[in-house]
Amino acid sequence: MDTSESAIFHGLEMSRKSWAYQTAAERLLWYRLRDRRLLGFKFRRQCPVGPYVADFACLERALIVELDGSQHLEAPSDAVREAFLHRKGFQLLRFWNNEVLARTDAVCDAIVQRLCVARFSPPPSGVR
Repeated sequence: MDTSESAIFHGLEMSRKSWAYQTAAERLLWYRLRDRRLLGFKFRRQCPVGPYVADFACLERALIVELDGSQHLEAPSDAVREAFLHRKGFQLLRFWNNEVLARTDAVCDAIVQRLCVARFSPPPSGVR
């Protein structure tokens, strides 16, 4: 197995493990995103993207939505991950877990705005 295959396998394994455990914020936002409830766009939960796993991804608009807890206050690995996702053509939206819980409608509005802007962006290469 070469390095890229190993990274993809690792991403799939992480996705499977993460699927079973969701924070309250992830559950709440997934309820709002799933089944094309947000403007008819399809979102995937715990979506593998290379060696990483996105909390939520709309591949049609190359948009990744990440929910962060206190472990992300200044994680250097987040910068590396973001750079990788940008190189793959993705836009990234980040929200704090407590923001999703307290202001769910505002978070969904921000996602809608980004989906509308992303409408005319080319799709990411090499992901599906």
